[in-house]
Amino acid sequence: MDPSILIIDPVSDIEVLKALGSQARISILNLLKERDGVNVNDIAAELGLPQSSVSSNIRLLEDAGLVRTVGRKARKGNQKVCYCVYDEFIVSLGRDGMDRGDTDVTVAMPLGLYTSCEVNGPCGICSTEGVIGLLDVPDTFLDPDRMKAALLWFTSGYVEYQFPNNAKLRGSELDAIEISMEVSSEVPGTNADWPSDITLSVNGIELGTWTSPGDFGDKRGVYTPSWWKLSGSQYGMLKSWTVNGTGTFVDGMKISGITLADLDVDSHRSIRLKVEVKREARHPGGVNIFGRGFGNYDQDIVMRFHTKF
Repeated sequence: MDPSILIIDPVSDIEVLKALGSQARISILNLLKERDGVNVNDIAAELGLPQSSVSSNIRLLEDAGLVRTVGRKARKGNQKVCYCVYDEFIVSLGRDGMDRGDTDVTVAMPLGLYTSCEVNGPCGICSTEGVIGLLDVPDTFLDPDRMKAALLWFTSGYVEYQFPNNAKLRGSELDAIEISMEVSSEVPGTNADWPSDITLSVNGIELGTWTSPGDFGDKRGVYTPSWWKLSGSQYGMLKSWTVNGTGTFVDGMKISGITLADLDVDSHRSIRLKVEVKREARHPGGVNIFGRGFGNYDQDIVMRFHTKF
């Protein structure tokens, strides 16, 4: 999986540097980088710090965009589960000294880290080890174990992800946003001739719709685990949506006139990506989204920021 890198300008990103200027917060980031989602109590126990201190440090890291938190139910009330947003930090002492050819920053979003959802069955979630929760029960999409998801599917509805706005944090002007994921239609069993209209939206603005031709099961996916039945969806198509100054494109073919200017990305600290199959779509054929460990491409949902210097 591509690393998630934050390039820090010591002038415009001074608050980020302040957030990094603490041994306790660095220890928290190191722990979150090694472990996939840790609640505040466990962080405190692991690092030998007071819970109140961990809570305040998490708030500072969250405000700086370095940590993402998700609330989930616990035995008593709710608990806050924390995730590290970036794998690496680079402090740039001036753009003139940077490699002008290296203008892309990548964020790879684990499949189960959606921040909101509303799905209709048939539906389900799988990790690389087995089925998560109950099949065809939409509430399973709220199961905490969804964080391990490597494949999810639903007939209609949506999942929405919240990506950090790396271009804004970097202080760079965007040239394009590219989103790539492995997807297919969804039908009980498989059917290569099963069209489905899959719509992507960014920050509430629809980019356009791509029609998947089918649900593929003629052979096992390259990364699909052996326990997954051959009668189930095996792989998808790796599709790339790009939004630039002239419109929105899927694999280079223009699908709409929505441009970067329409998205007003500079005014948002995060970029919300919604993947949706509308109930009223012309081809409401559901969707499979494949993550790491399933399908033909060992990746999660990837967002690339193409920037100008």
